[in-house]
Amino acid sequence: MRTRTKPLLRVWEWQAEAACRGMDSSVFFSPAGERGRARLRREEAARAVCGSCPVSGPCGRFALTSQQSYGVWGGFTEAERRSTVRVNRK
Repeated sequence: MRTRTKPLLRVWEWQAEAACRGMDSSVFFSPAGERGRARLRREEAARAVCGSCPVSGPCGRFALTSQQSYGVWGGFTEAERRSTVRVNRK
């Protein structure tokens, strides 16, 4: 019998090359109550990391396909991912 699933390592292997590997996750995920300029500054810092990352494409696709609700993934914020999902559903 053939299976359509990929070996687990292949699903995650892109992370080994991620520019954010080993970084503090607080750069990518907002603390409770974060708003306004503080949120924008944190998101800009996260985007800067993603901008130099060789696997930002796979990271962003992973976030969309796995419906990640929080954080900056592949340079895309939570709001941008929600917007993309809404556009694709129409």
